[in-house]
Amino acid sequence: MTEKMNILLGSNSPRRNELLAQLGFDFTKVSITCDEEFSPDMAVDEVAEYLAIKKSVAYKELHNVDILITADTVVISEGIILNKPGDRAEAIHMLSTLSGKEHSVQTGVCIRSVAKQESFTSETVVKLRKISQEDIAHYVDTYKPYDKAGAYGIQEWFGLALVESISGSFYNVVGLPTDQLYKRLKNNYNV
Repeated sequence: MTEKMNILLGSNSPRRNELLAQLGFDFTKVSITCDEEFSPDMAVDEVAEYLAIKKSVAYKELHNVDILITADTVVISEGIILNKPGDRAEAIHMLSTLSGKEHSVQTGVCIRSVAKQESFTSETVVKLRKISQEDIAHYVDTYKPYDKAGAYGIQEWFGLALVESISGSFYNVVGLPTDQLYKRLKNNYNV
């Protein structure tokens, strides 16, 4: 009989932590120190997966019974990556840019054990309704979305009130493509 694997989540995101728990997996959170730099020449569609792999490789304490999951989510609008906003003005600018348009939310995931590593990117297209400056200011001032790519959390008031449609996984926008992750963990690892 093969030994049961220990799942490690290499993420500080409370949302990823909650989603993995909701999938029913027992896991341990681990801290990973890694810069999130990438080449400006890199195709925007490759960034999320590249950063997920970079975070995984930065973790040096993997044992034979461990499976490490790392992830990174990026918001892409008109070919430009919108990272986490640095301040209120940047958050308001980002949301004003996204207003009334479709944008792509991509989450890259890396699953690594001592024996193997796999990675993938999940994409969801989100369309926002035209948002008033009053609603943007209300959201930024009330929810302070400074730890969220693209300056919003779809699981909050923003998603309830301002998202017109999504094509793809809702949970991918929250920060983890749970359906794909579940399938891969069940099919490819002893969990």
